[in-house]
Amino acid sequence: MYTLRIGIMLSVLTITTVRGDNMNGTEDVNLMSNKNNSTNVSAIIENLLQGYDIRLRPYFGGEALHIDIDLTVASFDSISEVNMDYTITMYLNQYWRDERLQFSDKSDTDYMTLTGDFAEKIWVPDTFFANDKHSFLHDVTEKNKMVRLYGNGSIAYGMRFTTTLACMMDLHNYPLDMQNCTVEIESYAYPMQDIEMHWRGNTDAVKGIDKVELAQFDIVQWYPGERIERLVTGAYQRLSLSFLLQRNIGYFVFQTYLPSILIVMLSWVSFWINHEATSARVALGITTVLTMTTISTGVRSTLPRISYVKAIDIYLVLCFVFVFAALLEYAAVNYTYWGAKAKKKRKRKMEEEAADRARQEQEEGYGDNIELQEVRLSPILSLRNKQNFNYDCNDGNVRISPSTYRIPTTVPRASYPVRGHPNLVRRKNPYGFQKRKKVITNIKNKAKQLKEKIPTIDDVNQIDKYSRLLFPSLFIGFNVCYWTYYLMQKTT
Repeated sequence: MYTLRIGIMLSVLTITTVRGDNMNGTEDVNLMSNKNNSTNVSAIIENLLQGYDIRLRPYFGGEALHIDIDLTVASFDSISEVNMDYTITMYLNQYWRDERLQFSDKSDTDYMTLTGDFAEKIWVPDTFFANDKHSFLHDVTEKNKMVRLYGNGSIAYGMRFTTTLACMMDLHNYPLDMQNCTVEIESYAYPMQDIEMHWRGNTDAVKGIDKVELAQFDIVQWYPGERIERLVTGAYQRLSLSFLLQRNIGYFVFQTYLPSILIVMLSWVSFWINHEATSARVALGITTVLTMTTISTGVRSTLPRISYVKAIDIYLVLCFVFVFAALLEYAAVNYTYWGAKAKKKRKRKMEEEAADRARQEQEEGYGDNIELQEVRLSPILSLRNKQNFNYDCNDGNVRISPSTYRIPTTVPRASYPVRGHPNLVRRKNPYGFQKRKKVITNIKNKAKQLKEKIPTIDDVNQIDKYSRLLFPSLFIGFNVCYWTYYLMQKTT
């Protein structure tokens, strides 16, 4: 029995040893096969590159090369209204065929995935972005480039990069606006006779947009397009990808609109403060005006210096007008109050002076009769001029002095020399003076009539009472018109 167990154990060890030897032999065969495959692939690549001219495009001198393009949007990094651009990270893939790199008839199964360095040894398209400002290729941990070579010579060339693209924005309806930003792809050197670019699969050529999220915008619509750009050097095929971006209003409601509304409402508090509390009402009015100025300055600092008026400018300016009008309302109240008091004081003073004069006249027996002394004049003109007449009005006595008493028969006319002709004298036209005097008199009369039409206010508190209703009503009407108009613009 013991001998039988030992025999079985020896048999098992023998079988295990044989299997281990077989497995080691299989691994050695696989290693040899991998080494042979690597050697074959290296030889294939060297044979393909032997005599390959990187300067010549595929089908050089013949038909145009067709290049298909697709891209995947990784993220929208930022959108700047000040610089009029946006930053986007994407994967760009280009597909074309180069018969010089054909190494097998099985194009679907036989392919080689190579590093991006291989692209420096073969011809690749000179694709560029027409609206590019700044771009860079990601290189962590290696350059994010890929070349996939198929057996029939088809090539897939992909890369991952971040680019800042220009986007000319129309800010008339800002911040209730929609913007159209594009990605413009084109060949730099090859016109349509050499290269024709197309989207691979039309709408299926763009992927990843559904997963993109933006802080201030929503991607409402996107669509690829193709057009021909005719330049001085020729006609070029251009591919464009348009993004229709709708701005979210939530940020601006809490940062700009709501504070402006509250500041305007705060300015109305002065209508309930006594008009004699000058320091309180003036301090409140100036504070609200300065706060609106600060809000407007903060909004303008985040926008480019454009000449046309934006939607947010209209709102802020009207809010400033309402706040400033509330301050002027107190100025009107104050002027009316103190002006009425000054008029009453002046009227009372005039009445007292009139009463004093009347009382003084009664006491002194003042009369209006004037007695004239007899004045005898010589019949001789020369003697008449030498006679002295004195005229005194003192207690009703009159004395006339003919030497100083002259009544001119005509009014002397003003004259002045003519420039350049000192001997000539130009007389001033009295009719022009009369005409100007007549115009001034007419203006004064019209102003007086207009002043009479203005209703008089007996109680200055009526101005505050009317303002409590007028200001909120106008502000509500303005908001209804503003939001109705711009929200309709946003939807259309």
